[in-house]
Amino acid sequence: MTVPATLCENLGMRLRGDAHLTTLVRPGLRRNPRRAHLLVSTVLGKHLPADPAEVRAAADRLADRVAEVVDGPCVVFGFAETATGLGHCVAARLGAAVYLQSTRRPGAVVYGEFTEGHSHATSHLLQPSSPDLLAAADTLVLVDDEISTGATALDSIRALHALAPHRRYVVASLVDVRPQAHRAEIGRRATEAGLEIEFVALASGTVELPEGLPARVAELPATGFNPHGSARGTVEVLHAPWPQDLPDGGRHGALAADQPRYAAAADAVAAAAAPHLDDRPVIVIGHEELMYLPLCVAEALVRRGAAVRFQTTTRSPALVRDEPGYPLRRGFEFGAPEDDPDAPLRYLYNAVWDGADARLVFVADSPADTERLRAPGGLLDVLTAAGHDVLVLVVPASDQAVLAAARAAVAAR
Repeated sequence: MTVPATLCENLGMRLRGDAHLTTLVRPGLRRNPRRAHLLVSTVLGKHLPADPAEVRAAADRLADRVAEVVDGPCVVFGFAETATGLGHCVAARLGAAVYLQSTRRPGAVVYGEFTEGHSHATSHLLQPSSPDLLAAADTLVLVDDEISTGATALDSIRALHALAPHRRYVVASLVDVRPQAHRAEIGRRATEAGLEIEFVALASGTVELPEGLPARVAELPATGFNPHGSARGTVEVLHAPWPQDLPDGGRHGALAADQPRYAAAADAVAAAAAPHLDDRPVIVIGHEELMYLPLCVAEALVRRGAAVRFQTTTRSPALVRDEPGYPLRRGFEFGAPEDDPDAPLRYLYNAVWDGADARLVFVADSPADTERLRAPGGLLDVLTAAGHDVLVLVVPASDQAVLAAARAAVAAR
């Protein structure tokens, strides 16, 4: 039987690489004049609801690849927004001295900033509780979901090197699709800058793109955002506990010593949520770069016997087409819950599980618990309009100054 070509194949987009590449990513599209293609990860928990065990397993495999080339302690750095959870998983597996992620959320004290060219949201802010966290080890491991040219990784390393020079840098990604010319160019530029950089990935290959793809994608008819159900769903809001001296993620830095407490704290969040759930399967949805905590909550719910998938919202608009073989078949567009005049809209894709009537559990930190979240056109409005019942779990956000003071007190003992 002949399998019909997918939308991307009909446009001339092809993935070429080793056997693992097409199991880790599926080709998608977005209306972006700089970059019209999108590699949709099957194991990241961003655009596609994923089994939490598969998300963790892929991150562990990547960490094991890193361990093959790293000897001794390291600092792990994850890129907002997509790789924040992946980076935290890698750090936990490695027992990294520090895990730090970039962030797009403005903070009280910003120690550094860099940009990336192809992303929808280009600014990366560095907000550790102390700038010394970056210098906790001689090796810095940068984690991203995808390396397409290597330019962002190199620019990031230069910015981080200016803040805290490291002897060695390792760039780890789920997939590496750099063309050979880019690999050679990045190697040359790294040598000129006096930087030792090594790349590791679970899968590698290339993406073949036809001429004029952005213009052709711009002309494609799309499936509209924000589907409507036959009946409006419900919303329940629960404020869950979280220790204020424990980081809720990597925005202000997570230490190796934090990891044992992290699992227990995430389990407490799941325990608070469990009485509010029923026998339906659950899709745990994280808030943008808040990925690791919702993943841990999803894992804890699985241990309690629930059927669970995991994904998060995103800043990035993509083309939605409800047709077989295309990974972005359903989408929601909504107002950002936090005040962001430069990027007022947010997105959620698919949020469905094999046609089952899944309960949605949205996990957000307290800055996202706003009137915009509940307002017409906000996330809760568009999800309930589609017929979804939503449980909102609000976790107190870590405070940069409070965390810094707590760590200083521990160091002084």
